[in-house]
Amino acid sequence: MGVLTAELREVASTLSRRAAPEQAGIFSGDNPAVYNLNDPIRLWVIQVVVIIGFTQILALILGRIRQPRVIAEVIGGVILGPSIMGRIPNFSTTIFPTVSLPLLNLTSTIGLVLFLFLVALELDIRIIKRNAKASLIISAAGLVLPLGLGAALGVPIYHQFINPDVNFGYFVLFTAVAVGITAFPVLCRILTELKLLDTTVGAVTLAAGVGNDVVGWILLALTVALVNAGSGLTALWVLLTAIGFVIFLLFPVRWAFRWLARRTGSLENGQPTPLMMTVTIVLVFISAFFTDIIGVHAIFGGFLAGLIIPHDNGFAIALVEKFEDLLSILFLPLYFTLSGLRTNLGLLDNGITWGYVFLICTIAFFSKFIGCSVTAYFFGFNWRESGAIGSLMSCKGLVELIVLNVGLQAGILDTRTFSMFVLHALILTFMTTPLTLLFYPAHLRSHAGTVVAVPPRPGIEEGSGRPSTSQESFHHKSFCCRGQDRTGSSCYDFDAAFAILH
Repeated sequence: MGVLTAELREVASTLSRRAAPEQAGIFSGDNPAVYNLNDPIRLWVIQVVVIIGFTQILALILGRIRQPRVIAEVIGGVILGPSIMGRIPNFSTTIFPTVSLPLLNLTSTIGLVLFLFLVALELDIRIIKRNAKASLIISAAGLVLPLGLGAALGVPIYHQFINPDVNFGYFVLFTAVAVGITAFPVLCRILTELKLLDTTVGAVTLAAGVGNDVVGWILLALTVALVNAGSGLTALWVLLTAIGFVIFLLFPVRWAFRWLARRTGSLENGQPTPLMMTVTIVLVFISAFFTDIIGVHAIFGGFLAGLIIPHDNGFAIALVEKFEDLLSILFLPLYFTLSGLRTNLGLLDNGITWGYVFLICTIAFFSKFIGCSVTAYFFGFNWRESGAIGSLMSCKGLVELIVLNVGLQAGILDTRTFSMFVLHALILTFMTTPLTLLFYPAHLRSHAGTVVAVPPRPGIEEGSGRPSTSQESFHHKSFCCRGQDRTGSSCYDFDAAFAILH
């Protein structure tokens, strides 16, 4: 049974026992902080307010040192969870009782499905086609070495920490994916905040990050399908069904969606009509439901739905703007705070465990850093630019946390190994901005080319850029990067945004 389906059934089984609530509420002695099957939204609201308020405060503090919001959300979850505040008597049983978690999990999973839909909207596959062979080779180098070393790392971790009932091959494959993946949304946020999007380093890193992201999601989907299948023949059916569904989405569904968008005038105006918004939301959830029931996680359905949305006249960007505020303020903080709540640093209670945490951080960072920076150096980047590319590509962040949660839900990870990998993701993401500034300070940057003013898309403010020179030749395209990392859109229209390095 898929994760989303299981969560729906768990919540439904709770709601089926509902009776008429006390009409007088608190005036009849009802305590809103006590989970009530008759009215579960009361405690849910308290949980949401606690999570959002606490993570917002942390985000303000960490934002001063240019750290992505996701770090504040996960650290907030760690603090609210068993590692710190959970040690206060009755805190967890009062604010986060076990019986209340299904509704919180369902809310966060729905948000994650929508978020992966937005991630796919921003992954214009044409970026890969139109960019330098340098980007493709850097992307490959940033995958091959980490995947290989990640698989090798999985062997001792499996024998040291994992229950023998867990399939060895699946765990090794999962570890390889966890080490090899790059967090494209967080990478985009960091590039924007450091004003690197219109530099050669930013352009190449962004294109390489797209390639890493796509391959990483494919490998993760493969891993989840194998784990959920239970047998080789079942896994084959899962994969064949998934491939058939992808083809179905990419051709007839995509054509039908584009036709309807043109018929309603949404594509020409760059603004979805209410009908197109309805069709889009239904498409996302049907896609998520289908991938969930065939044994692939629901988030892949949301991701696949995003890939078929047309980008003409800023239509995809308009969809992002309609969804992202609610996602960034409500849904995603819940998901990543829950990741922190599942993390128990108290289980990292001996030298061997901390030694493996150090080993995971070392291999995950240097496999990415060496693979990407050395390759960039051979393509003509100086050592500072190469170091910046390697540092940026080692970013983990929220994509890594999604991978880890999928592994925990699939039974590949236990709480201890989950906590180890969460800690490594936080450390590497925290390191990305300082290392990039160390290697590539503002006064040493070379810009990718002249940014030519273009008319802004409907409803989108025109991006800004300044003329600069470069010896490379460039393809022309427009690209939107959600620069505030789920706190708002920063859309940049680049004419000559990505370098073709010969």
